[in-house]
Amino acid sequence: MWILLLLVACAAATAASARLCLAGVAAAGGVPGERRAQDAVELGLYETAFLAGGPRRVTDTALVALAGERRVLLAHTGWVTVIAPEDRGGLDGPADLTEVERSLLASAGPDGQAPLAAIRAAHAGTEAVRALAERLVTAGLGVPAAARERLAAGVRQVRGATGLTLAMAVATVALNGSVRASDGTPALLWYVLPLLLTGTCWAVARVEVYPYTRWAATAGQEALREIPRDASPLSDLAARGPRTLRDPEIRTLLRQARPATRSAISRRRPV
Repeated sequence: MWILLLLVACAAATAASARLCLAGVAAAGGVPGERRAQDAVELGLYETAFLAGGPRRVTDTALVALAGERRVLLAHTGWVTVIAPEDRGGLDGPADLTEVERSLLASAGPDGQAPLAAIRAAHAGTEAVRALAERLVTAGLGVPAAARERLAAGVRQVRGATGLTLAMAVATVALNGSVRASDGTPALLWYVLPLLLTGTCWAVARVEVYPYTRWAATAGQEALREIPRDASPLSDLAARGPRTLRDPEIRTLLRQARPATRSAISRRRPV
């Protein structure tokens, strides 16, 4: 009986690990057939931000850039306020801003004020951010959305296979007690093999997939490595995240902001 349980655990671990490995290879490769176009894409500030951290990093970088120009106010309460009324024109706003920045201002709503989490969610779905992602994918620098979904599903399946293996080990003990194999080896030791397989794949995924592979293909990761440190505060933010910011209040705000809740949105807005 315990051999049947072990075979189930091994089969699940093998299938999950194989799926994760194949998804990781596909995600790292980007779009091979279109990689010749990558030279046509200039790796600017927001392209760098997307490859390093996806739509959220793009939004954070644009917010800090606009805050530096005194166009928005980042309050310690987690609210974002568009300062100048003329900047609330959304996509028809100031011509000196990029499409990403204009779409971010529009994400604050007609009142020009919204929680940071709500702006992140709204800005991620704008046409400007989607177009940015499509350009990077077409150039072979970014990972297609379908490949990211397969990769995430592979990680979930590996976690599930790990849990199933542990459950089979517990069932072996419950049904058979201290059963041993024909060579005298305790049966539980055989479960180390599928656990080692899933655990190794899970660990490799954490190292290799996070934080770049989710958004950047191999070519995109190489481009990110070429970005010099301390090039500028905004470049460091785009490539390496909020931890590079010198302002402790903004750094804490960007790192700790959570999705908005109904109670938070219904509170009286700060003046």
